[in-house]
Amino acid sequence: MSNKTQLTADDIMDMDQYVSNRKEIRKYMIAMKKNRRQAVGPAVMLYFENFETMRYQVQEMVLAEKGGEEQVAEELASYAPLVPNGNELIATMMLEYADAVVRARKLAKLGRIEEYVSISLEAGDGVDKIQATWEKDVERTSPDGKTSSIHFLHFPFTDEQIKKYQQSETKVVVAINHPNYGHMAIVPEETKNALGQDFKKIV
Repeated sequence: MSNKTQLTADDIMDMDQYVSNRKEIRKYMIAMKKNRRQAVGPAVMLYFENFETMRYQVQEMVLAEKGGEEQVAEELASYAPLVPNGNELIATMMLEYADAVVRARKLAKLGRIEEYVSISLEAGDGVDKIQATWEKDVERTSPDGKTSSIHFLHFPFTDEQIKKYQQSETKVVVAINHPNYGHMAIVPEETKNALGQDFKKIV
């Protein structure tokens, strides 16, 4: 797995090469993504992104729409900012309601939910809380308070918080404390270890 922190056009395969290798790439991505997702309550899933997931996203979008180099540039503008820079975790947050009527009703009550998401590091020396920031490319809550079903979140860590995260005894908890959606989840060890690879090495 690559630990690169920047995604550029040089990282994108030409489409013939990608199509030839797509089956193996897809198999690899499915296995890799398995430990990069975290449910928080019954309806929210965080999909933690990295260089590999964003490169795959660009490749798939260009393959589907066949836009060539021009589209590559457009997709990179959207997805390259979602590659962690070594001091952060980045997640796509999906609000997943299968029924359309239920989804509309729930989203109408979850305005600005992105402002209420955090990661906490719990250990013997106390609790460190990392509050999410979010991509502001578009406004994802409408004037009447309805939120989007997708949000892009950044969790910025200090060097000391990275060190704490990497300690085996540290418990990692993801929480959402929105007035209409309050849930938390302890990140399992395999997910914690997978996400820990997104951080730079601190000597």
